[in-house]
This record gives sequence, structure tokens and C-alpha cells, in this order.
Amino acid sequence: HVGRTVAVVGESGSGKSTTARCITGLLPPSQGYIEFNGEALPLDYRKRSKDQLRQVQMIYQMADTALNPRSSIGDIIGRPVQFYSGLTGSAKRKRVEELLAQIELEPGQYIDRLPSELSGGQKQRIGIARVMIVKPRLIVADEAVSALDVSIQAQVLNLLKELQRDSGVAMLFISHD
Repeated sequence: HVGRTVAVVGESGSGKSTTARCITGLLPPSQGYIEFNGEALPLDYRKRSKDQLRQVQMIYQMADTALNPRSSIGDIIGRPVQFYSGLTGSAKRKRVEELLAQIELEPGQYIDRLPSELSGGQKQRIGIARVMIVKPRLIVADEAVSALDVSIQAQVLNLLKELQRDSGVAMLFISHD
């Protein structure tokens, strides 16, 4: 449902991340199917349409490993919007700058930086921006704050809540805590 959050909570090894990977098509389920918005999705993400891929996005637990260390923040956030909506050049840069401001990172200070120059919380904000820029209908947040300090966790959770309120995106929030 639009703007709703469902949490999947369980101990390590209980299948939470496997479920997330099945929903996003990164891992085919051993049985059954994945239905989204009344439509059965192809089990392999490579067989999903661009629109199906755009609608279901994932925020990963370890922002360090999810961000290309050789790409600038502007490229990391801009690549999905170019792929899904064809924005290039100044239009793409403008959209990236808008989103950086929305996630509370000053565009002029961050757009040309590399991930290695950012803190863990900033990296996770970039991971959130990378999925939000394509305007998904569902975000699968797989342990999205578990690797962060408690004070940073609260900031990131509040940001997710704010973005959800503003965009209406549904969220599947996976946690062991």
C-alpha cells in the first residue's frame, strides 16, 4: 500500500535478506512467485521490464560495499535516473543536486566527492538517494541502519520516514533488532 511500512524482524539466518533478494529479483525463490501490485513479477531481475525494476528498489545494509569506490557521488546517484528516465547532462545534474539537498547533503560539497571521503551515515544517505531518485513504489530496506551508530540510525530512520511521507513510497523494512 502507498506510504505504508511493513517490518520483517528476525534473528540472523532466519531468511530476512533472502526474502529481500527474492522480492527484488536478485535471487529466485525455490518455490512460489513474487507478486507486486497485482502482477506476478519475473523471478529473475534480468527478465523484468525497466518499469518493474524501477518500481522495486533496495537499500543495502553495507553502504561501503554498495557504492562504487571509483565513482563520484553525482555519478552514483545520477546513473539510475539516466537509465530509467533518460535524463542526461545538466538536467541529470540538477535532479541529483535536488535530491542531495533533500537528503540533507549540500550539493556543492558532495556531488564530486568519492564514497571514501564520506562517513557511514553519509554513505547510507547516498544509498537512499540512489533509490529515491527513480521514484520507486516500494523500497526494500535490508538492515539499512544496522551498521550505523545509534544516533546516526535515528537520523537515517527519520530521513526515510520524511521521504516516505513526501513521496508515498511503501517500505519493507528488514531488521534483526
